[in-house]
Amino acid sequence: MSTPPIQWYPGHIAKAERLLTDQLKKVDVVLEVRDARIPFATHHPNVGQWIGTKGRVLVMNRMDMIPDETRQQWQAWLKENDISPQFTDGHGGRGIKELAGAIKQAGAAINRRRKERGMLPRPIRCVVIGFPNVGKSAIINRLLGKRVVDSARRAGVTRALRWVRISDQIELLDAPGVLPNKLDDQDAAIKLAICDDIGEAAYDHQRIAAHFIDLLKTQHQEQPLTDRYEINASDITGEDFVQDLADLKFHGSKDRSAKLILNDFRVGKLGAIALELPPATP
Repeated sequence: MSTPPIQWYPGHIAKAERLLTDQLKKVDVVLEVRDARIPFATHHPNVGQWIGTKGRVLVMNRMDMIPDETRQQWQAWLKENDISPQFTDGHGGRGIKELAGAIKQAGAAINRRRKERGMLPRPIRCVVIGFPNVGKSAIINRLLGKRVVDSARRAGVTRALRWVRISDQIELLDAPGVLPNKLDDQDAAIKLAICDDIGEAAYDHQRIAAHFIDLLKTQHQEQPLTDRYEINASDITGEDFVQDLADLKFHGSKDRSAKLILNDFRVGKLGAIALELPPATP
């Protein structure tokens, strides 16, 4: 029996995307927030269309959850593609000051044009877009210096569009997470599930935990699993690892062992692990 594909497109996301399209005409700068562990999987295919000729800032959030070496590789690859990324840790606050500077720089042309027309400057209007649970609300709260929007490590917390004044110079539109109405790339969908960037109703924990272990093995990153659970991950499949951990800790409950593995990764107990690397430079 084939495994059903991962799909998740709740009604609030469909509604948010329609409202976002209406609001974009008022916006000067688009902040695209991605999960630094899976930058390709958290890139929405409509972003280029939404940005158009507006200013753009690419935010690679959760920099604390990937190795410094990986961050440097992404930085170099993106710059080769004429993109200057801003790496942030929305929960810890790293990179936020630099991000605020990048927003002002991206929107500076707006007020230059206003000045040329004899108009007074106004705050730069910026929208924050990205997949669910990539840390958009945490970044907004850090930019503001206090908690004004709900933030949690789960998908679907923000459900309405809301303008927030960050300073006299920046206004931000906080938008709910948006994702394609159909996830054609199932490898990317699995990574979204591993990183908790999609609703839990969309996937089976045991299947995703097994995929996670197999993915780490293909990337030669399985040692943290062996160290933490004292089960040699090199010699067995992801499915067998989930079963062995279930037998060892949870009286055979594979669901509990799968949830433990995924949660340990998501909260950093397995260390800094990137699930995607930039393409090798020829």
